[in-house]
Amino acid sequence: MPQVLRYKVVLIQSEEGVAVSCPGLPGCWSQGADEREALDNIADAIREYLAAVSDTPREGDIREVEITV
Repeated sequence: MPQVLRYKVVLIQSEEGVAVSCPGLPGCWSQGADEREALDNIADAIREYLAAVSDTPREGDIREVEITV
C-alpha cells in the first residue's frame, strides 16, 4: 500500500513563473508556469529524490522517528 508523506515547500514568484523548493530535502527544487504546475512538478521531484536516496547504499541501520509538532 502506498505511503503518504507530507513535505513543506516554498513557492517564489518570478518573472518566469513560480520556483518551488523543499527545505527538508536539500537540493530538491522545481518550477512551473503557475502555482499548480510548480506544485505538480515538485511532487514529481520529491518522488525522484526519495527514490534516488533509497537506492544509495548506506552504512549502519536505518530507522524512522515519528514526531509531533
